[in-house]
Amino acid sequence: MEIPKISKVDKLIAEPRMKKKRMKLESITSLNNLDDGCLMHILSFLSPIPDRYNTALVCHRWRYLACHPRLWLRVDPFVKDLSLPGVFHSIESAVSAARPGDTILIGAGGNHHVSNIQIKKPLCLIGSGEIPDETTLVCSRGSDSALELLSTCKLANLTVKAELGCCLLHRSGRLTIDGCVLQCETNPLDHLSCPIVSTAGRDKEEDNLSLVEVKETVVEKIKGNSVAVLQTRIEGGAKAVATSGDLVLQRVRVMYSKDYLYFWFDVDHE
Repeated sequence: MEIPKISKVDKLIAEPRMKKKRMKLESITSLNNLDDGCLMHILSFLSPIPDRYNTALVCHRWRYLACHPRLWLRVDPFVKDLSLPGVFHSIESAVSAARPGDTILIGAGGNHHVSNIQIKKPLCLIGSGEIPDETTLVCSRGSDSALELLSTCKLANLTVKAELGCCLLHRSGRLTIDGCVLQCETNPLDHLSCPIVSTAGRDKEEDNLSLVEVKETVVEKIKGNSVAVLQTRIEGGAKAVATSGDLVLQRVRVMYSKDYLYFWFDVDHE
């Protein structure tokens, strides 16, 4: 049996394909040759869910780095060993210990009691349950809000309940609410509660801030203030959003399901 000879034309066609394969292999090899600190820094730029979560499926090393406490802080009220790195009993203690850009994974099951927790640095708070109802933040009566946000933050897969006052008080920064449930308890004083309140843009707020906080507020103003709500259930309250600053409700979309209403809208400058 004769072995067919490769013509010059076939070689010209095959060579570019071989070069592409070599380039792909080299790029994969170079990525795996990075040290743990450098690779972890790269993973920190990925969206926590689903991108960073999916990287944990690549191999054992990537799983270790993607789940490292430096990239995730966990809130678990049932944990007994507080010596574990990055594990906290309460959301307030996790927010206090977090660094700008950190992601806080809030444990599912039971209620997390919150009251007027101020978040003054860019953070991402994510519920660890399969659905938002499995991770519930309860704001006690008499509190102005569950969370007071003064920086660019993202909330995802969480249920926030408030009896009176508001679920979320937006002071400044870009707030993203993705796949959450905001509930104001139904009672005779329903007109006094509101799921989202935004006061962004009011200059009077700076009078009560320290020098450092004023600088942070100026930076946030340069970046811009806004609220983006994506696929979120809003229940109870006088209205979904109350604004007393420079922002107004825009681009509202509603999807009707069998049991709930899901909202998409922005609160931004006109």
